[in-house]
Amino acid sequence: MDIKQVFEIIKRWLWLMALGAFLGAGLGYYFSNRQTPIYQATTRFVVLRAVQTTYDYYAYLDSTQLVSTYAQLLSTESLLYEASNQLGFPVVKGQATAKQIADTQFVELTVKDTDPYKAAAIANGLVSVLIDQNEILQSVRYDTSEKSLQDRIDQAQEQINLLENQIKTLSATVLQEQITTVQTQIDNTQSEINDIRTQASKIDPLSAVEADQAQYTAYQSKLDELESILSMYQQIYTDLVVLGQSSTTTDSTPRQLEQLNTTLNLYQQIYLSSISSLEALRLAKAQNTPAVVQVEKATKPTVPVSPKPMQTAMLAGLIGLLITAGIAFLVEFLDDTIKTPDDVKNTLDTSVIGFIGDLHKSADESLGMYVAKQPRSPVSEAFRSIRTNLDYSSVDDPIRTVLVTSSGESEGKSTIASNLAIVQAQSGKRVLIVDADMRRPKVHTMFNKPNRMGLSEIITGKLSIEEAVKSVEQINNLSIITCGNIPPNPSELLGSNKMAQIINEFRNAYDFIVVDSPPMLVSDAAILSTKVDGVIFVVIPGQTRVIAASRPMDELKQIGANILGVVVNRIPKNRGYYYGGYNYYSPYQSKSYHYYSGSTSEGSKKEEPAKPARKTILKNVLSKEEKPQD
Repeated sequence: MDIKQVFEIIKRWLWLMALGAFLGAGLGYYFSNRQTPIYQATTRFVVLRAVQTTYDYYAYLDSTQLVSTYAQLLSTESLLYEASNQLGFPVVKGQATAKQIADTQFVELTVKDTDPYKAAAIANGLVSVLIDQNEILQSVRYDTSEKSLQDRIDQAQEQINLLENQIKTLSATVLQEQITTVQTQIDNTQSEINDIRTQASKIDPLSAVEADQAQYTAYQSKLDELESILSMYQQIYTDLVVLGQSSTTTDSTPRQLEQLNTTLNLYQQIYLSSISSLEALRLAKAQNTPAVVQVEKATKPTVPVSPKPMQTAMLAGLIGLLITAGIAFLVEFLDDTIKTPDDVKNTLDTSVIGFIGDLHKSADESLGMYVAKQPRSPVSEAFRSIRTNLDYSSVDDPIRTVLVTSSGESEGKSTIASNLAIVQAQSGKRVLIVDADMRRPKVHTMFNKPNRMGLSEIITGKLSIEEAVKSVEQINNLSIITCGNIPPNPSELLGSNKMAQIINEFRNAYDFIVVDSPPMLVSDAAILSTKVDGVIFVVIPGQTRVIAASRPMDELKQIGANILGVVVNRIPKNRGYYYGGYNYYSPYQSKSYHYYSGSTSEGSKKEEPAKPARKTILKNVLSKEEKPQD
């Protein structure tokens, strides 16, 4: 489709598109207005890392991932459950959505609810619960190490107390218990060293990731500390064993005291070392725990974010417009009828010689007499234009016999034939219109004449031409031969030599002969087309299908018929190409628009052009205009 066709389709289907847009907007507004209002509250908080040792790409990436992690934590079941307990009403998953503000450590939390108070309370409550649980969430990775150090401190404290008492009262039983305890501590420390070595072996010490390097360094420091403590435990174990052996001698008290003091000193070192490690761990825990700070509290919203009836109505109206436009273009795409003169040229390979508008008649008026009753109407001028095109179609060999046919029924060929005969008669020619449609004749109804005797009787020899000819009282120079009785074999009669002789006799008696034939659905029109000077093909835009018109046209061309052109009939008023741009309205409705001045009676005065015609060819015709007959 070119742009002109697109605009024509839009113009033709504008009512449907407007209806679709109106219905879409109305339904959108109605359903949107019935929805429950949804309110939205928004709060912001910032996630701050405690200490940044380096400032490189990996540190930035780690910070970004940390902020994203906190944003995801706001939708976890545990946090929602805790918030529900604190607020006193349920917080449903999906109500809250959190997203990181680009290239910052800020997180925006949005909560939607049907109650504006609840929306703001949920937003602030979720951030409050996140702040409360932040330390718990971050301390999970330090709990095991902290518990291990605390247990070691407690055990060292217990051993110190025990040794101090033992120094006061030497006892073999107490000594054995100490040996057993030290052995247990050695085993536990060795096991812890093995675990840390296993975890350290999983980390590449040459990794470029700062977190991996820091973790590996921490493991090495931990191993050095535990190996030192293990050495102390082993020294204590050795001293206790030696002390137990020496306790069997009689003079061993000084040596035993020395051993006990040495052991006590080692336990005190273990105690102090563990205390120092615990404080360092707690300091690292405090330094590496991010801080969550709410920077903007959520306030109670006053206007719902949805529904928005006007916005929804506009969107629904646009959707309705697009849907109906799609339907219209689909209908046009699937429509295989002839709609424009370009379609005639492209599909039938012939020109258009006339555009006839949609005729309107009163109850007592016949369409066959339209140009006689409405001589100054645009339709009458359109028939005169067809007459002009026929006069100038072949100047050297004038067209005198014309066959009017169509591709199918009810396409107005009889109306075209009758009115064309009238305008030819009005130009001063002796005109004869012959009804050769021996299947469904209509010419006699156009002129309100009887059909008892006619062409079929002439062909069969029952009647002479002079006896069959009927005159039209309203139009001078116009004669009619009706169909007559319908024969059982119309094709044989029309194709006979007798019919050819009759047409030649018509030529001798009249200046112009119009033959109304059956549509091309039957062979009658094809038979007659070879016996006349030319054929006029009638189509109706939007009704005549391309395939229905192209096949008869090809058939006429194959048998050598002279196709004069196509008459586009019953053109709606809204077709822009109709009548060369003339507006389709009665001249009586506008004083500034008319074809002829003078009386409107049935040709009582000479018809004269009121203004020069738009086309030169029409000027030539108007200059030859005949005097209308009484």
